[in-house]
Amino acid sequence: MKTQNNKAFGKEELPMNEIKIFAGNANLPLARNICEKLDVPMGNSVVTEFADGEVSVSIYETVRGKDVFIVQSTCKPVNDHLMELLVMIDAMKRASAGRITAVIPYFGYARQDRKAKSRDPISAKLVANLITAAGADRVLTMDLHANQIQGFFDIPVDNLLGSPLFVEEYRQLIAGHEDEFMVASPDVGSIARARKFAMKLGLSLAVVDKRREKANQSEVMNIIGNVSGKKLILLDDMADTAGSLCGAAKALVEVGGAKDVYACASHGVLSGPAIDRINDSYFDELLLIDTIPFPEGKECSKIRYVSAAGMFADAIRRVHEEQSMASLFD
Repeated sequence: MKTQNNKAFGKEELPMNEIKIFAGNANLPLARNICEKLDVPMGNSVVTEFADGEVSVSIYETVRGKDVFIVQSTCKPVNDHLMELLVMIDAMKRASAGRITAVIPYFGYARQDRKAKSRDPISAKLVANLITAAGADRVLTMDLHANQIQGFFDIPVDNLLGSPLFVEEYRQLIAGHEDEFMVASPDVGSIARARKFAMKLGLSLAVVDKRREKANQSEVMNIIGNVSGKKLILLDDMADTAGSLCGAAKALVEVGGAKDVYACASHGVLSGPAIDRINDSYFDELLLIDTIPFPEGKECSKIRYVSAAGMFADAIRRVHEEQSMASLFD
């Protein structure tokens, strides 16, 4: 029996040999791991640049009528990787792919989701328009900075949650010692995310409240919740320059009297002074998801990665077989 979506495509469920997974240059290790989880070979393609810097894409196998997935994080260099994704989508569309899903583990420009002041662009909406115009039929991503970005697309968007990966890791850490741990939100804006995370772990919640009382004065940190002598788990959606996370950890220890601080973030952007800040921070460990590769030439013993390959492989299988995605968000 055909599902409603299958009727829209005018075909029965596709067998796994009809699936094709290709990747840009942003995060090849994650793409390879996804292929291994699905037991599907990586698509034969090459993404390079012409002498003048223009993106060149060559596809060396047929994709006609296939269910194509393109794995490409739009991380640094953001514009280069975004352009690779757009050109790959266009190449698949012109090669008569049956359906094209853009798998974007980290969605760049997500923080530009509204007008903060007059004459600001809403760049996240522009990027959504570009991906749709290029020919993508669906988007699969993880932990968008703002959930409303899903509404910027006129095609289906599945926004996977990275927190289940962290829950699995920290359950082993806190097993039998739940009374020693608390979850902390690094700022007021992340409370909703942190509260859900705390509920899954069965822990209470604390909040780091930051405010600047006067111009040109340093921020004042207040801790909402009694964290004295506790082991804290900080949760955020990304670690960019790591200023917020490291500052929150410092406040929890110096102001709140916390004993240990663990931190986790879905996307390790790690820009500018991030690595140095993390090395000098109060963190016992910073746990990241491999949506973005670790910067080459850098070292940080406090950072550990957990792989999202299994979750993305499961999501890709469900999309391909037209199955419900609901259980992935439980």
